[in-house]
Formats: sequence, structure tokens, C-alpha cells
Amino acid sequence: MNERSDDRVIIFDTTLRDGEQAPGCSMTLREKLRVATALRDLRVDVIEAGFAAASPGDFESVQAIAEEIKGPAICSLARCHPDDVEKAAAAVKGAEKSRIHVFVATSEIHRNLKLQMAKEEIIRRAVESVKQAREHCDDVEFSAEDASRTDFGYLTEVVQAVIEAGASTVNIPDTVGYTVPGEFYDLFSHLKQNVPNVDDIVLSVHCHDDLGMAVANSLAAVNAGARQVECTINGIGERAGNCSLEEVVMALKTRENFFNIGTAIDTTRLYPTSRLVSSITGMHVPRNKAVVGENAFAHEAGIHQHGMLKDASTYEIMKPEDVGVSRSNLVLGKHSGRHAFRERVEQLGFDVSDDDLQRAFEDFKELADRKKEVFDGDIEAIIMNAGDAQSGPWTIDELQISAGSGSIASAAVRLKHNDDSVVDEAAVGDGPVEAAFKAIERGVGFEVQLRNFEVRSVTMGDDAQGEVTVTVEYNGHSYRGNGVSTDIVEAGALAYLEVINRIARRREAGTDTSAPPANKDAAII
Repeated sequence: MNERSDDRVIIFDTTLRDGEQAPGCSMTLREKLRVATALRDLRVDVIEAGFAAASPGDFESVQAIAEEIKGPAICSLARCHPDDVEKAAAAVKGAEKSRIHVFVATSEIHRNLKLQMAKEEIIRRAVESVKQAREHCDDVEFSAEDASRTDFGYLTEVVQAVIEAGASTVNIPDTVGYTVPGEFYDLFSHLKQNVPNVDDIVLSVHCHDDLGMAVANSLAAVNAGARQVECTINGIGERAGNCSLEEVVMALKTRENFFNIGTAIDTTRLYPTSRLVSSITGMHVPRNKAVVGENAFAHEAGIHQHGMLKDASTYEIMKPEDVGVSRSNLVLGKHSGRHAFRERVEQLGFDVSDDDLQRAFEDFKELADRKKEVFDGDIEAIIMNAGDAQSGPWTIDELQISAGSGSIASAAVRLKHNDDSVVDEAAVGDGPVEAAFKAIERGVGFEVQLRNFEVRSVTMGDDAQGEVTVTVEYNGHSYRGNGVSTDIVEAGALAYLEVINRIARRREAGTDTSAPPANKDAAII
């Protein structure tokens, strides 16, 4: 059974489960392992690795994370259904510390309109599922879906019943982001006062951000006695997202004198973890995002700058270095060596393998030949994409573009396959990007449907790198890729080739199907 914690708040990260359910945020197994490794280094207490019963791919990813990631408890979500619980148990059994998380809806609107189940039947299913999960592991969590819209009296009955059945954590979700801080505080206070055995378990909170109050509601729950917060990196998740991990952690740290409790999180890892998740999911962090946004520690107003020069505490309540943001002005160039590059990568908070570092260094030297100065944002982009270009089977050997006002854009591309074959193709389009994409499609031999194309500047200046994120659809599946270059067309081509490679690998492995992935709507808590 998990240890109760009254001296700190347990951080339960659900980026890989609830966060991945956000449209366009699906991740490959390799990407999930990268995020899980970052979460381990961040020192989260629990990683909800997925919903094992949702699909074979979900089961595989939960199982792989359970076997490879040591330190945090590895958790799988399951509906209160025997088959779900068995799949969750099988997926996490290889973990150093495992948890099974079962849930069922309790609100009247869900009981009547979705489940069409009586109150007694819901309690029976909840109790049976908790008992079944306890047969496989001691650490069992129960969630009352849509708890914030559930009658206090009935919710009290449910919580008491699952505790008696063996749940060690009971989660009270604001599934649709409906509650407000004062109301939520009252709900947790009611449970603390009216559930006889509530002090034997950990009360947890899981909030969505539909009204922009996920962090505030989570903190209100902590004030009322919750000792686990469920959250995601950058607040990604269903609809408007979840409680933001970095925001709730830094609120507890910065206002420790008010909350009188903290977390075990290594806050210096917040910024690099945020950037990693942003790069992998394609969900860019807004510039004005609290804690990890580019403007979080920027000051433009004259009176603010004057105060900062006198004392940083005049306008900054957190130190940039506390969240992993470096204020060093060290700029690297083409004469910088591998040692200086490694040191800068480590200062930025990244921990990469020797092989990925070498590939990143080669990319850095190539970029430095194009740019006068290489800034932190450039290095971050290089690290995020280290190794992706080598994951084949296709690479771009040469790309030539012809475009101009009043003329038809054309592109010629030379692609190399990992079997050493070379393909030359050309195409025309309404613009250079479309021409390049068509040429790549002809070279690889299949077409995809482009659904989204996003461009953002990695750094400033006329020689800044541009990052392109593309989302395509193929055989009912959505694929996303990133590319970075000082040439936007080249960045787009690299992003497009990344998704082409993902599709090609699935085709070669025989795992591509015409059916879309399993619907995860039932996993919304």
C-alpha cells in the first residue's frame, strides 16, 4: 500500500494518459519513454503511463514504461470492469512500484444519461473493482468521475465504501472543470469530516481547466486536506486541459509560508521537461504561460526594469534558475568545441546519451556554419530533435526549390533509403512547401492528407531557426512531425519526412491498419 504523506503533496503526473488525450497529442512509444524518463528525473511520485485496456498500443507503452522506468510508481487507468482491471494489472506488473487506478462516474447526470445505473450498482462495481485490483497490487486508487457534480451525501457513501474495500488513494475529480475554489474546498472539508476512515488513505484531486481554475481548485483542495495532486506538464489534456504541474508545484514552493507544505519535485527540471513535452506533442507553450513561458521572467516596462536593476525581488517572486531557466548570455559559434557544447546542454537542464549528444553536436556545427551566433533556443531545438532524423527509413539527401512571384513553384528532392537506394523526384505546387511535400510523397510512394501546418520562430533575428510542426492523416490515423531549420521550406520538409517515416515504419512492421486507434472517451475523469 502507498505511504500516506502529511508532510508533502504527492505529484501524480498524467501527461502520458490524460495529457495524450488532447487532440493531436498522441505519442509514439519512443516519445513516451523520453517523457517518462524526464518525469522520473523531475522526481514525480506517480506516472500514469496510460489506459492499458484502450488499445494494444496503450498496453505496450504502459508495459514498457513499467519495466524501464524506476523510481516513481507506474500506474495504469482502468474502468470498473473486470477485463480493464486485468489488463491494467498485467501492464504494470513489471514495475518496481505499481499502481492500478480504477474509476466510475458518480454524478446524477452521468449515472442517468451515460451509465444508466442505479446508485447501488455503481457502489457495487466500485467495490468489486477495488477488491479485484488489490489482488494484484497493494497500491490501488479509486476515482469518482464527475465528483464535483455529485451529491455530497452520495459521494461520502462511495468514498467510505471504496476505502473499506482496500483503496489506498481516493481521487475527487472536477472532470468538466465546473467547480470553483470555495465550493471545492467545502467538498473536501465535508469528506474529511464525514468519512470515518478517510485519514487511513490519501485524498487526491484531479482538475480540468474549462473555466481557467484548475490550479486554483487543486490548491483549494490541498488547503482542505488533499495530499495528492493529479496534473500534466504544460497543463495539456482534454478540452481546455488539466491542472498545470509546473504552476501548482511552484505555487506550493513560492507560497510555502501560506500552504505549509511542499513537494519532492526537482523544480530545476521544470523548464527542460516543459520544452520536451512541447516539442514531442507539438503543443507550443504560450509566451505568457506562467512559470515556463518565454515571457515569465522578461521585463520590458521601464519602471519594472529599473526595479529589477535595483533588486530582482521587486518584480520577480521566483528565481529563473529555480525552474531551470538559465540567464547566462553565453553564445556559441562555429568555433565552439564539443566540450563547450556539452556544458551548455547540461546548463540548460538536458541529460542526453553520448550518441544523441554526438548527433546533436554535428547538427550544431552545421547550424553554426549558417548562423553567426547560436542561442539557447537553437540548442534546445537541436536537442529536442536529436536522433529523429536518423530514425529513417528515409532521409533527405538534397532538396532544391524554385519559386518566385508570378511563377509556379517547383521542388526537386533526392531521398535516401536505409537500404542505400536513392530516389530522385520532382513536383510543382501552389507554393514551395506544397511542391516539396508532393515531391517527397512521390519519392516514398504513398500520399497523406495534410491537416495542420504550424510555423514558429525558435529564436530572434533574420537568421533565426524556424520550427515547423505538421499533422497529417493516413488510413484513419493522425501523425505529427517536427522539423527545425533556418530555411522554413526545409524545416517543413523535415517535419513532413518525419511523419512519412513513422508511417513507413508501421507499414514495414505490418502494424498499420485502416482502422483508427481505440476511442478513449471512456477514460475521461
